[in-house]
Amino acid sequence: MPGFVGAVQIINVSTGATFNIGDVFQIHPISYAKTFAGAGSFNTGEGIRIRNDYSSTNSYDADGLDQGILLNL
Repeated sequence: MPGFVGAVQIINVSTGATFNIGDVFQIHPISYAKTFAGAGSFNTGEGIRIRNDYSSTNSYDADGLDQGILLNL
């Protein structure tokens, strides 16, 4: 059943998001990311003290290609 929508103001739609107004059968937002992080990168909290002497992130990816997302429904 169709619906009527009033005024809509879109400020921001991020890169892996979808925005829909109206009737929809299926929505498939697809995104991918590859993250490399060194020691102590994802620490959260209050008053954390971290000491990583001579830390490095070695991100050698030997395969060259990752799994595709073309037909992931």
